[in-house]
This record gives sequence, C-alpha cells and structure tokens, in this order.
Amino acid sequence: MTGSPAQPSLSAPVKVAQLNARKPVPFDLQPDAALRASIAHDLGLLSLRKFRFQGELRPLGRQDWEISASLGATVVQSCAVTLDPVTTRIDETVQRRYLAQMPEPQGHEIEMPDDDTQEALGAMIDPGSVAIEALALAIPAFPRIDGATLPGEGTLSAAPEGAAPLPAQERPKPFAGLAGLREKLMRDQNKD
Repeated sequence: MTGSPAQPSLSAPVKVAQLNARKPVPFDLQPDAALRASIAHDLGLLSLRKFRFQGELRPLGRQDWEISASLGATVVQSCAVTLDPVTTRIDETVQRRYLAQMPEPQGHEIEMPDDDTQEALGAMIDPGSVAIEALALAIPAFPRIDGATLPGEGTLSAAPEGAAPLPAQERPKPFAGLAGLREKLMRDQNKD
C-alpha cells in the first residue's frame, strides 16, 4: 500500500468539549466520487466504488466516549498474482472507545493492549479518521482473482526441473539415521 492513513482525506472532527454527555451524535459519512478517488489513491487501491461509514459517537460513562459504526465499502485492487483487477466487498462493524484514563500497562515492558479498541481521549474525535483506519485494516493484503496461483504453488520439489521424481523406496529418509544414533548412544551409556 502507498499513501498514509495517518493523514486521511476524509475528516469529520468533533470537539469533545462541545459534546453533550447525555446525547449521542449520529454521523453518516458518504464521500463523493472525487473524495473516494483520493482515498483510493491514498490507500493504493485501483478504485473505491462505494464507501459509507455510519454510526454514532455516544457517551460512555461520565468522561469517556465511544464510536459504534458500520463500514461498508467496495474496493478494487490489483491481483497479487496476475495484476488483474479484483473487487472485494467489505462490511465491518467498528468500535472505538476513547478513555480519559487509559489503563496502565502491567509489568516493566510496554506491550500491545489486549483491547485494541481503546484510545486515549484527546480534544477531538474524528470519525472520518476512524473510517479510513478501519478501511485500511479491512483491505485484503494479497487479493487474488479466483483460480490465480503462483507457478509451482502447492508443490514442493528438490529435484531439478523436468527430472522424474524418485520412487518411494529410493527417496531420502532424513530421520532414518536417528534411530541408529539413539541405539549407539544407549549402548555407550550402558558401557559406562
């Protein structure tokens, strides 16, 4: 992928200080064709035919907030094998929780949190940025058209190309000598 989802083309920031702590804020982000083309370029797609991020930003306790949304998109990428266009439909449920007090990591090392939906609450929450991130994570890493395989995929051979495979009784048996080695070690131990 090229581009950077860290600088999304789709932006819909909401100031946390202006949110009503008792009322959810609905959103429905449906970028037009030009913005979809820009997002497709940013994410290294051939095209982004459809894109909708619909949900709400709602209070979670006294200080925290949550985005609960559905992501729907139709992406077109190059096949990882043939480079032909591959169309993929993406339908994802997206959850993000913005916490005023993030849980402290346990132990001496900083690790990835068990709950990857949690983020520190800042001054702004941007559903558009969440939409781009969720789309980037949902895009197939190695798209393939049906039936596309790499040359030699699924077979493994140490024989030179064109050589006939060895009959079963002549195939090397790499672990066959281990039994003899074990017996020799046992005999040597018994002598001591």
